[in-house]
Amino acid sequence: MRLAKRRRALGYSQEKLAQLLGVDRTTVGRWESGRIDPQPPQRRGLAIALEVSLEELDALLAPARTADRESGGHQSSEPSNAGDPDEMIRREFLRILTISGALTVLPVEEAEALVEGVHGGAPADFARMNSHLWQVYQLARSKGSVYPVVRDQLTTLNQALAGNRGSRGPLLSAAADLFQLAGEVAFDGSRYSDAVASYSLAASVSKDAETYDLWACALVRHAYVDMSEQRYRQAAQMLGAAARLAGRGDSSLSTRHWVASVQAEAYAGLGDLDGCERAMDQAESVHDLAADSVNGGWLRFDGTRLIEERGSRYLQLGRLDLAEDALRRALKQTALASGQSYRRRGAVLTDLAVIGAKRRDVEQVVAYGNEAIGLARASGSGYVARRLRALCDEFGPLSRDQRVAELGAEITTLGTP
Repeated sequence: MRLAKRRRALGYSQEKLAQLLGVDRTTVGRWESGRIDPQPPQRRGLAIALEVSLEELDALLAPARTADRESGGHQSSEPSNAGDPDEMIRREFLRILTISGALTVLPVEEAEALVEGVHGGAPADFARMNSHLWQVYQLARSKGSVYPVVRDQLTTLNQALAGNRGSRGPLLSAAADLFQLAGEVAFDGSRYSDAVASYSLAASVSKDAETYDLWACALVRHAYVDMSEQRYRQAAQMLGAAARLAGRGDSSLSTRHWVASVQAEAYAGLGDLDGCERAMDQAESVHDLAADSVNGGWLRFDGTRLIEERGSRYLQLGRLDLAEDALRRALKQTALASGQSYRRRGAVLTDLAVIGAKRRDVEQVVAYGNEAIGLARASGSGYVARRLRALCDEFGPLSRDQRVAELGAEITTLGTP
């Protein structure tokens, strides 16, 4: 097992490597045996600990995967996950995809005879319920708490698809909408494989329903997964497709402006300042749209986050003064006040801590970092935790300071097991 060999060559026991990465020792053992793969946030930390690139890490992991496949998986001592909530929701995804795929090849009059809820629920009822779930998700301190309700809604939607009357398009749109919400919950919990599956299903069903704005938004969310692994070129390609789809959508919606906002992040990751600023300027034209250009559900982009996003983009590009000015102004917004959005405030605080680290300002790192840790713990947000783990990469010589070392130790406790 080449991963284990590399670990031993660097003098690490499984326990020591697990401690460095904030995971359980058995997790390291599963990686080495090929029973599971490291999640994207874990891959970066693992590559750093083993002093290899991400590509070299893939090469170390590949033999373990191959050996596990050749053994037929019979050596795994993992318990069955048939009752696991993630597995249950995956099954619901597949049921809807199977049914919706059949509907798209039937003549419209036949498809209409197969849909609408067996309990009298109309497509509009699903749209309203989905919209309510998005609001609950947005306001929930712990995003994972929404997961059981999403699963129940998927079950109800399956019953509707197996019913006996109604309209095809609206129910398919409701399914695509719900897949995107499920993907957001998974992404926040650092379950990237589940998030990618959800977004892919959302895109597939949106295509079947011919709803271009929904389809574009599914691609945007998928691109976030690529960017979380710093795969900016792949994200830019995905976002280019999203922009073309948004161009075929409803021009009164803010879809194309959201696409531009996320493209700015991809361009910043590629070091393209001009491209980033052009995209941000395009995103800011969302303020010219009517107030009802967002639906509060799968499309929530209204430009209120642009100042903090601009700050993050300048930070990516190394323009620290511009970044700090924008981020400090963002913190003064009512929506980011203490006790409001935990994810948004936590992300801005982490960016300000990163600026402190780049300037070797211990006080700034510790002050903003500790507040962000508190928000990550209070919300259980994997998103804020991922941002904080990236902060640790910026410590450098500051790690010798006791307060920074303690901050780093606190951040490791937020790691995904």
